Amino acid sequence: MISQSLRRRQKRLISALFAMTVITIVMGMGLGDASLPYDRIIPTLFGGGSFKEEFILFSIRLPRILITLMAGMALALSGAILQAVARNDLADPGIIGIHSGAGVAIALFFLFFPLDVGNFAYAIPFVAFVGAFITAIAIYVLAYERRTGLQPIRLVLIGVGFSTALSGAMIVLISSAERQKVDFIAKWLAGSVWGDDWPFLWAILPWLLLAVPFIWFKSTQINLLSMDESVAIGVGVRTNRERFQLLLAAVALAAVATSVTGGIAFVGLMAPHLAKVMIGHRAQLYMPLCLLLGGWLLLLADTIGRNLVAPEGVPAGVVVSLIGAPYFIYLLFKQANHVEGGS
Repeated sequence: MISQSLRRRQKRLISALFAMTVITIVMGMGLGDASLPYDRIIPTLFGGGSFKEEFILFSIRLPRILITLMAGMALALSGAILQAVARNDLADPGIIGIHSGAGVAIALFFLFFPLDVGNFAYAIPFVAFVGAFITAIAIYVLAYERRTGLQPIRLVLIGVGFSTALSGAMIVLISSAERQKVDFIAKWLAGSVWGDDWPFLWAILPWLLLAVPFIWFKSTQINLLSMDESVAIGVGVRTNRERFQLLLAAVALAAVATSVTGGIAFVGLMAPHLAKVMIGHRAQLYMPLCLLLGGWLLLLADTIGRNLVAPEGVPAGVVVSLIGAPYFIYLLFKQANHVEGGS
């Protein structure tokens, strides 16, 4: 039973994060090479803007903002699930190789398959999902032991190894490709929000609409899987089945985000961890905060990045990494000290 004080605290935090997100969205609408005065945003939203203002807002800024927001939410939820399934705060779809698996699949599709402009935006998430799923299953199998179950530290180490190997494979793939395709894949690797048009929004929205209610429905199982293996089995949880279903959801969310933003790491690491620090380790409490934090973090990073250096800007993945890498090192030392203290 969750206390009323925690519920009230959760509502206050959700309100604060929602307000921060709205402020960042408004900032993002106005900032850019072609500026849009803030006093013209509301009139333009309701059809009262000039042709130039409507073009800037509806064709350039708004789709990118919404896609970035949803991609950040997807990465955060994916990281939260992976951390629960692996019982490891260092688990993140970018760190443990899922992004790299999706990236290799996208590179193969982009380099060797005929591209249809009409369905490209809708095909990319499925291609990314196939690559990410194959990678995730391989990592899971290698990190699993029949007697003791999933090994959290082994999962991270094997995932890092897969990530490195697949990144190397991608470099080999693009080494003899056309310059235009190499430029696209290099942009993807840097974590740039390249899928910034309305079709990409409609392509990723259904995945989120299916995954978010499913994860909320599974919140009790997520809580139990975060505990010791024997505890989860003792209360009747079919751990293998639940892990597989949740892993499928995590991979789908990571893949669909990766398909439009490229290889952005650390959002799935930081958002769940910060949410737990704010409200505790109950999935029913931290998951909504995690969702908002992930969207806001990636949106803020992209807003800063695209206005930092003119005219190309800095990829959002680079901005996130500047914050996330030190945070990952901090968590790594914290976990290492915990292991040493418990041994």
